[in-house]
Amino acid sequence: MQIEKGWLSCATQMPSPNTDQRPQVADISLLVIHNISLPPNQFGGGYIGEFFTNCLDPEADAYFAEICHLKVSSHLLIDRQGKITQFVSFNQRAWHAGVSQFEQRSNCNDFSIGVEMEGADHIPYTEIQYQVLAEVSRALLQSYPLIKAERIVGHSDIAPGRKTDPGEAFQWDHYKQLLG
Repeated sequence: MQIEKGWLSCATQMPSPNTDQRPQVADISLLVIHNISLPPNQFGGGYIGEFFTNCLDPEADAYFAEICHLKVSSHLLIDRQGKITQFVSFNQRAWHAGVSQFEQRSNCNDFSIGVEMEGADHIPYTEIQYQVLAEVSRALLQSYPLIKAERIVGHSDIAPGRKTDPGEAFQWDHYKQLLG
């Protein structure tokens, strides 16, 4: 798995308009793990890609009418089968963390990479998702040396009280064991 000019070579690219320049590309030092399912607790259907590219049909589900106006993105999505979709170059700022703070620094989007796992807080993730996440993480650690194992966190860690993902179903010990 290789990263070339901010893009993961094995990922399907689906560029999101919800991105902008980072203040400093050389400052990428945090990996944030998220979860997402659209509609909530349902998987498949391509709605996540539509959401991150501002194409979500508000008529397709009542929940979509509530969120279709939001302008958000993540760098990567790992679906339930382990397929990787990249929405934003790692060298660009994705809009995944929102109001956030890590080690006294706010605006984590400025210095982090966001990876979405297709899932929900209380639904177990698939083994292939853990395998792929570990492989992606190793590639990121190699390409962005300021990201260290202790700087891999959940969205809930940088936005406590506001976010709960990746949730209690995410097996941190298993993921870190696979990471090596």
